[in-house]
Amino acid sequence: MDELVIRDADVVDGSGADAYRADVVVDGGRIVSIVKEAAAAGCQRPKARRELDAEGLVLAPGFIDMHAHSDLALLRDPDHSAKAAQGVTLEVIGQDGLSYAPVDDRTLGEVRRAIAGWNGPGDDVDFDWRSVGEYLDRLDRGIAVNAAYLIPQGTVRALAVGWDDREATEAELEHMRRLVAEGMEQGAVGMSSGLTYTPGMYAKDAELTELCRVVASYGGYYCPHHRSYGAGALEAYEEMVALTREAGCPLHLAHATMNFGVNKGRAPELLTLLDDALAGGADITLDTYPYTPGCTTLVALLPSWASEGGPERILERLADDDTAERIRHHLEETGSDGCHGVPVEWETIEISGTGEAALAEYVGRTVLESARLRGESPWTVARRLLLADRLTSTILQHVGHEENVRAIMRHRVHTGGSDGILQGAKPHPRAYGTFPHYLGHYVRELGVLSLEECVAHLTSRPAARLRLPDRGLVREGYKADLVVFDPGTVAAGSTFEQPRTLPTGIPHVLVDGRFVIEDGRRTDVLAGRSVRRTPR
Repeated sequence: MDELVIRDADVVDGSGADAYRADVVVDGGRIVSIVKEAAAAGCQRPKARRELDAEGLVLAPGFIDMHAHSDLALLRDPDHSAKAAQGVTLEVIGQDGLSYAPVDDRTLGEVRRAIAGWNGPGDDVDFDWRSVGEYLDRLDRGIAVNAAYLIPQGTVRALAVGWDDREATEAELEHMRRLVAEGMEQGAVGMSSGLTYTPGMYAKDAELTELCRVVASYGGYYCPHHRSYGAGALEAYEEMVALTREAGCPLHLAHATMNFGVNKGRAPELLTLLDDALAGGADITLDTYPYTPGCTTLVALLPSWASEGGPERILERLADDDTAERIRHHLEETGSDGCHGVPVEWETIEISGTGEAALAEYVGRTVLESARLRGESPWTVARRLLLADRLTSTILQHVGHEENVRAIMRHRVHTGGSDGILQGAKPHPRAYGTFPHYLGHYVRELGVLSLEECVAHLTSRPAARLRLPDRGLVREGYKADLVVFDPGTVAAGSTFEQPRTLPTGIPHVLVDGRFVIEDGRRTDVLAGRSVRRTPR
């Protein structure tokens, strides 16, 4: 007898087609049969050891988070309800050009310091890996949900070149090519970049093109956080399209937003650019989160010259009064490249978390609010935070536009990505709410997308980009990574005031045919594993 039958579900299968009523049978971690309209047709109902009554509920493929920052959270937090409770069954990690493989002893310490604001310092993690393959093997010991990995170009550059702002030598470029090839051979699905973060931002297009050629030769894709989401955003998108076409590499645009005042209402220009490229044969997808504010670290706003050499050199420059004044000038008057070429507006920069508990009073306030309370300048407050928190403070950046968010999520190559940073006292609610927020707010309440369209955006489209032949659809023979939700009540519980609140209306989530969420509660199942690149 089979393991499980999900009875009388309204199946939204991920293809975009209309929903249908069916009994879906799961065994051995896969969907073994789908019996449509069994009750109405008077058919023999499938039987199994266990039955789940899904009357009035939607059964869909598990959601794929195309932009996640759970690189350490998956190892540190076996519960991981932040994602499992949303119906996420696969996360793509190694984002924005900085993660923990491939590394050596030197670069591991440097990277840990550089992205402690994203993932925490990692003091509670045993870093018993150095290569991409060893990291994926570590995931295979058992995690809450599945994970695919992007080779982080900034980490690769740190390993081969260091943190200096200079061109790579031919020997260093060859070293980087070799590191990318090894990572792809060991199972990575592509390569990411953080082109407003050091040291990845120091790579010129020719260097990136060479690395993208390697990625393409293994059937992977390039996922850049490109050089600007503010002033020069369209030019930055054009740069990535041209670069990947030159390299013959598929392109996936990370958190593809149009932010800051200079881009209000300009999403149609981005979509025209993408449509023209797609019509010309380009292979492009993108992801977004369904919120207007962004989220990053406070140090990310600094100009690139101030970040050269890595975290310790940044702290030295901040401690020097004359150099700190130069940094302030670039931030507030010129518009630093770290702030996307736009002069910083301190009233939009909200502190969301600090590494030092003594700095908690700043959390939940904008830099401008804290400055007024203290009778100080905003830069004085920001500089103090950077130094006292050793660059680990995280921020919400309230610079987005709702009309841009809605326009981009309608596009035919759109997928969902949370960009969820799980650190900090008040993280962005997208970390806990992205997928139910799509379904509850943008589908049920606003009708921006139909239910069938939205599920396709969150399932089959990302599975196709990842080249996964047996995920992303409710089909016989496919992996039983599934979510059961109530379309009338599904909603994000997380808010900007209470960002760690779990969603409602998602009673059941299965990974590999096993319940990780059952009756709305997290089980002790660790059915997730690494999902490695499928060979050509």
